[in-house]
Amino acid sequence: MKRSDSKEFDYVIVGAGSAGCVLAHRLSEDPSVSVLLLEAGGVDPFWDWRIRMPAALAYPMNGTRYSWDYHTEPEPHLDGRRVHCPRGRVLGGSSSINGMVYIRGNALDYDRWAEEDGALSTWSYRHCLPYFRKAETREGGGDDYHGSDGPLHVSKGHGAGPLFAAFIKAGRQAGYPYTDDLNGFQQEGFGPMDRTTRRGIRHSTSLAYLRPVRQRKNLTVITRAFATRLLQNGQRIEGVEFTRQGRVTTVRAARDTILAGGPINSPQLLMLSGIGPGDQLRALGIAVNNELPGVGQNLQDHLEVTVQMECTQPVSIYRYYNLLGKGYVGARWLFTRTGIGATNQFEAGGFIRSRVGVPHPDLQYHFFPMAVRYDGKSPNDAHGFQAHIGPMRSKSAGAVTLRTSDPADAPRIQFNYMQRKEDWEEFRAGIRLTREVLAQDALKPYTGRELSPGPDVQSDAEIDAWLKLSVESSYHPCGTCRMGSDASSVVDVECRVHGLDGLRVVDSSIMPSIVSGNLNAPTIMLAEKAADLIKGVTPLSPSDAPVYKAQDYSERQR
Repeated sequence: MKRSDSKEFDYVIVGAGSAGCVLAHRLSEDPSVSVLLLEAGGVDPFWDWRIRMPAALAYPMNGTRYSWDYHTEPEPHLDGRRVHCPRGRVLGGSSSINGMVYIRGNALDYDRWAEEDGALSTWSYRHCLPYFRKAETREGGGDDYHGSDGPLHVSKGHGAGPLFAAFIKAGRQAGYPYTDDLNGFQQEGFGPMDRTTRRGIRHSTSLAYLRPVRQRKNLTVITRAFATRLLQNGQRIEGVEFTRQGRVTTVRAARDTILAGGPINSPQLLMLSGIGPGDQLRALGIAVNNELPGVGQNLQDHLEVTVQMECTQPVSIYRYYNLLGKGYVGARWLFTRTGIGATNQFEAGGFIRSRVGVPHPDLQYHFFPMAVRYDGKSPNDAHGFQAHIGPMRSKSAGAVTLRTSDPADAPRIQFNYMQRKEDWEEFRAGIRLTREVLAQDALKPYTGRELSPGPDVQSDAEIDAWLKLSVESSYHPCGTCRMGSDASSVVDVECRVHGLDGLRVVDSSIMPSIVSGNLNAPTIMLAEKAADLIKGVTPLSPSDAPVYKAQDYSERQR
């Protein structure tokens, strides 16, 4: 390979995903500093409907054009199944290929971070909420919980068609509360879902944060730039080496090199650079430059299954699941940005508690008005609908480790899904509680036979056998560069890698533990907050907005 001369910037950001685009936008607001943003993937072309049309969400996450298309190692508790783990490889990262669901998690998740490690006191909910608001422009305007002038546009599901309203009503009939804002005062209950769309188009961080500032003279963006190692001088990280079109280039950071490659690629680059678990690195012939045993560890995710029902009336979106229907949906979206092409179809959802004694919801619902998998395959050649259900705070954890010392080799990804007995208990409860919701009067006009798990799956053993074959990732990996102050953490309260100068990690890998909901919104918040920490400005004032907590949770499940 050819080698080119090194250049210097104030900040070098590795990864133009959900966090990296936010950082590039915020750090380049100061015209006196220079910012370089490196992305291993390509541009996100505006003409490509697969990453623009919300209803086309299954396309970009399957395949390699816009995704790393990772798969796990054989999962020991799932009979050796390999589970799909797509991660964005394009401007906007996973926000360009995800399901566009905007969920922040529960307020008590962030308070847990602060309570479990006193060094993280400024990551409590009241400190994080202002940064959620800063990022957001919410359809309908802002309030104590939502922003009105942020880069990221968030719209509420309007529930076109009768199934969404029927699902929410069924939740209420089953005894659960209604909430009109799953990201506001009360997460618990059933209600409309928010999504990251604007005027019928996916609003990725590339569109929200990067595209509006691409012309800034102090911001340089390089795509197809594959980072291979960090440049270290003593205890300081001075920059990064990357390859592009057969040329090896080094770039130096006068202030900080910031890893924003996500929970798979950020620990991979650290370990390739000799930063991580010493024994693992030495076994691969990698010199240990900074021993940090927590790098790559603490890998967490959400799993889910779908309870699928036959629909006895032609009101699901299955009527468009044919060549003519898809053509109509696509043409309408192309020319008007309206219709079912303009929504991700996740317009209703909910959060409930699986049992008595759980202080805040540990089960999440996404409702979808068709019986279909993420890969676009349907188990039913007719109308149907499904409720996605999954536990929120599994303590099962795995690791990202290097396969070889070659940067081109994908790392090993092992989640250890369903490692703990509590995982099985929560999923069993989730299946049974979901069946109860779907049996309510509100859905009876539409409900036919149960397609999945099916009426023959009733006992614990039958449910467990079905789960082994059926659980899927919700695509929410995190935790592999955990923020904290103990020996197994990787970064400190300001996202600085322990033991090194000039190096930070800012993406979902720094989450101390997984939060109760989809991870895109929390990752954007992390980056907004980290940007102020990096710039050294006064942080936003903490919020005193109240949050809901069931007062009788120790006596009642609902």
